[in-house]
Amino acid sequence: MSRILLLLAALSGFTGVALGAFAAHALRGRLPENLLGVFQTGVQYQLWHTAALIGVALLLLRWPDSMLFKVSGGLFVLGIVLFSGSLYALALSGIGKLGIITPIGGVSFLAAWVCFGLAAWRSV
Repeated sequence: MSRILLLLAALSGFTGVALGAFAAHALRGRLPENLLGVFQTGVQYQLWHTAALIGVALLLLRWPDSMLFKVSGGLFVLGIVLFSGSLYALALSGIGKLGIITPIGGVSFLAAWVCFGLAAWRSV
């Protein structure tokens, strides 16, 4: 599981940096400032939670049977896809209804952090 999460973190980190550069260079001046800000929020959350995903993957090397760390990692991945992905889609398409997906990703992030905290409490 740790290897899969590390690979997903590498992919997420790569795409987060690439999308951030895309926003800074290709979208600036082409998107309204409010939508550019939405896109940049997606990048910021993706990169922060990529770092968290790396942490979970490394902790799973020490505690490979921790179901809470495994669930936390899965929820971080889900949150990145739903939260950041919906913000990217919203910013690029301008379809406001895509914003209803974003809170689901946010709840995934919150649940991931709760699982992370519980796993840390039980493991350390």
